[in-house]
Amino acid sequence: MDRFHELNAFIAVVEAGSFSAAARTTGHSQSVISKAIGALEKRLGVMLFNRSTRRVSLTDLGRRYYDRTKPLIDEMQDADGELSKSTMGVSGLVRVAASATFGRLHVLPLIPELLSLNPGLQVDLILSDFLRDMVKDRIDLAIRVGTISEPDAVVRRVATTPLVCVGSRRYFERCGIPKTPADLVEHNCLLYRGISDGANWPFVGQAGPFSVSVQGNLSSNSVETIRAAVLAGVGIGLLAKVSLVNELCHPDITTILDDFIGESRDISLVWPKRRFVPARVRQVTDFFAEAIARRV
Repeated sequence: MDRFHELNAFIAVVEAGSFSAAARTTGHSQSVISKAIGALEKRLGVMLFNRSTRRVSLTDLGRRYYDRTKPLIDEMQDADGELSKSTMGVSGLVRVAASATFGRLHVLPLIPELLSLNPGLQVDLILSDFLRDMVKDRIDLAIRVGTISEPDAVVRRVATTPLVCVGSRRYFERCGIPKTPADLVEHNCLLYRGISDGANWPFVGQAGPFSVSVQGNLSSNSVETIRAAVLAGVGIGLLAKVSLVNELCHPDITTILDDFIGESRDISLVWPKRRFVPARVRQVTDFFAEAIARRV
């Protein structure tokens, strides 16, 4: 029995949850699936599944094997698909991850155009401020604002966005407007933990960069939370300008300390490191690279 057949049977059982369900999805008999799994386990010398009368589950080694082999099978299928459809437009599923606020403001509005230009595409858009493991979560493309922490990732910087210190008219009427960064110690500063370490805000002066230790009654790892609190007049926030693109045109929202703001954040498109990137992922990446740079 060839290894490719064994591997396909293994992945089918993992994703279907049982030998019988895998047989139905693949069109093979249950005995064929069972023999393929048995041959694979014998060749590897390990047990890949914990078996019960109702269901099978992966062993720890089985999970490791699945995590390593599933992307390889996907890449083979992608390569086959590109050759067989070389005269047609790109098609298939692309999983795109972005932070919640940036995704809502700048990625989601671009999706209709992307799908109109590429009617064969399917997009799974994942919006979360939680930094996801691209390989584990099978993400094809991440759109990130800020530092990229994955050392093996392929990074394409497409734009930059400055930081802004911002508050509402209601807050400033109640508490006054800071004239220098040092004045912030007397104000309610809303701490987004994605900016520096949250409580130390970066500025620049005649002597160079410096930071101010601030505090307030609200902190969060969510841009959306801090953004909403700023708009509601709770306090002052330090955020990337792209998070407030519409609100900065409103007379009730004011940026402060502009002359002391020197830092910016990169907006980047990120691929997980792998040997093969499908044509559909490259197409989506090129689209967002141009569209985001034009938008922000």
